[in-house]
This record gives sequence, C-alpha cells and structure tokens, in this order.
Amino acid sequence: MTPIPRSALILGLAGLIPFLWGAMTVLWPELGLWGQLRMGGRFVGPHVQLFYGAVILSFMSGVLWGFGTKATGRAATAGYILSVIPALWAFLMTGGGPVTAAMNLIVGFLALLLLDWHFWRLALAPPWWMHLRVLLTTIVVLTFLPVVL
Repeated sequence: MTPIPRSALILGLAGLIPFLWGAMTVLWPELGLWGQLRMGGRFVGPHVQLFYGAVILSFMSGVLWGFGTKATGRAATAGYILSVIPALWAFLMTGGGPVTAAMNLIVGFLALLLLDWHFWRLALAPPWWMHLRVLLTTIVVLTFLPVVL
C-alpha cells in the first residue's frame, strides 16, 4: 500500500471544513445563528454545504480530466467524457430545495467515487488515490445526513 502524501492528505482534510461546518450549524441551530449573524446565511447550514459541494464536484471533474490526459486514443476520449459528469451533475441536480439537492449531491459524490476507482484501476490516478478518496467521500456523505434526515 502506498501511503497518501502528507500534503495531499492535509489539503484533502482541510477541504472538508465547509462540509463539517455546514453539518454542525444544522445540528446546533445556535451555532447556525451565530454564523449567520457573523458571515451571512450563505455560509451556514445546508447553504454552505450545497454550494461548496457543487464547487467540489466541478473541481473533481477537472481532476478527472487531468487523469484522462494520461490516456491515449479511445481511452482518452472516454476519460474526457466521464470527467465532465460530476460538474454536469452538480449543475443540473442541485436545485429543488436543500433536501433534494443534498440527496443528489450524496449520489454525485458516490458516483464520483466510482469514477475515481475507474481512473485508478486504469493506473491513471496515483496508487494512493483510492485511500484518500474513500476517506474524503465517506466524511462528505456523512456531513449531508443531517440535511436529508
């Protein structure tokens, strides 16, 4: 097993902060009110999670596109096509209210994990990639549960 590089792990975990903060402000309304008064409604509760979730799915499309550049021929074409799915999903599926959008983002992040596995299986992603992605995806999905339950 190849260990996750320290910088990738630290940055990946830091990228969870908006998801964790959003979940905390849903679970503890007093914290949500405090955050709303100091930062505005967009930066608390499901609002921060949904907006940031769409941003991260779009970012991950770019990451997958980069993996696709390592392939050639039809595999590269397939990689490019697959890489745009997370961004399109985020764009098309985050309307309809916070519960529906959060459920759709959960599906998007789980589907992204399948795409990560596909690129990793083709050796287009680094050897440690799936260890990092499973960890981060698990936490992201868990942070959406207070919104959908």
